[in-house]
Order: sequence, then C-alpha cells, then structure tokens
Amino acid sequence: MAFHEVRFPANLSFGSVGGPERRTDIVALASGFEERNTPWAHARRRYDAGMGLRSMDDLSTLVAFFEARSGQLHGFRWKDWSDYKSGLPSRGVAFEDQQIARGDGNTVSFQLTKAYVSGPAKYSRPICKPVQASVRAGIGGVERFVGDDYEVDHEKGLVTFYDPPEPGAAITAGFEFDVPVRFDTDRIAVSVASFQAGEMPQIPIVEVRV
Repeated sequence: MAFHEVRFPANLSFGSVGGPERRTDIVALASGFEERNTPWAHARRRYDAGMGLRSMDDLSTLVAFFEARSGQLHGFRWKDWSDYKSGLPSRGVAFEDQQIARGDGNTVSFQLTKAYVSGPAKYSRPICKPVQASVRAGIGGVERFVGDDYEVDHEKGLVTFYDPPEPGAAITAGFEFDVPVRFDTDRIAVSVASFQAGEMPQIPIVEVRV
C-alpha cells in the first residue's frame, strides 16, 4: 500500500468530527436471544476533515494536501485530537504509561500498544505511527534512553533494544501517536459562496491497516 509519512495539518484536524467504528454481526434467534460476533479484531476510525476548515486559506491548504496524495491513492498520518497520547490527555508522556510486553531474555523488538480498560474488559490497540521524538521506554521500572539503549521505528511502531530485556521484566513505553488514514473520496466539491456563508464541505477520512 502506498503511504506517505506526512501528517495532515494538525490545525485543520482540530475541530474535525470522528472516532472509532466497530463491525458487529447480529443474528436474532427465534427464542428472542441474539448471537453477536465480529470479524474485526481492531476498530476502524473515521473522520470528517471538512469540519476543521475555518477560512479560504485552510481550504487551499486542504486541496493542496488532497492533490499531493492523489485523492484516495496514498495514505497519510492524522492527529486524532481526542486520542493521541499513551496516557491521559492532560498529562505529559511518561515511560511507564503503557506496559507493552514482558522480557523473555531473547526478544529485542516490541510493538507499541495502548490498552483501553473498562471493568474486566481490556482492548490492546497496536500503535504503528508514533510521533517522532515522542517515545520514551523503560525496563523493570527503570527508564532507558533512545540512542543509548534502544531505537524506534516510527513507520512501524517498533521499539528495539540493543540488549534483550531480562525474562519477566516489564517493558513499558509512553508516546504520542498518529492514525494511518486515507481520503475516503476522490472528489472534493466546494461552493465558495456556501463555504464563506458557513457551510462546510464533507471530506471523509478513513483509517487504513498498515
């Protein structure tokens, strides 16, 4: 899949509408009970970029970005202002925000993940597009440092330590991240008169698997 490692202008994604979408297959039984199942292990996020536009300059920036991506052809990074940190939005990134694995004495590369917990249920989301220079990592409650102890693949979301963590040691990480997305349309239709009067064009964005 063609993917450009460039972020959609963050000032334009601020104010957009969107969030996670799940797919659930529901079969109603004759007894009145239901059987529910999902073919998706992970949610897929959708957004409307048109809601973030505030001026003709913003519109010009968006059209240029759309043309440079050739419409739906190339994916890109998107900042979801409602969910872009490993911890709470009000707090800074800390190396103990998320436990991403435990050491086994051999493995050196670990996928960044973010856990969503409510009651007894837990969902672990793979994070594939961390923001440059935002990742902090630790082993066994001790912070390690990029360049000295590990390196980060910002295109795949992998943290690779130079030496394998000890068996059983908790591997933790904190980070900011983007969502890999593409335009969900090959056409942008804008009436300048309507736009200046406050009517926003619809510009759908959809998450892609990478």
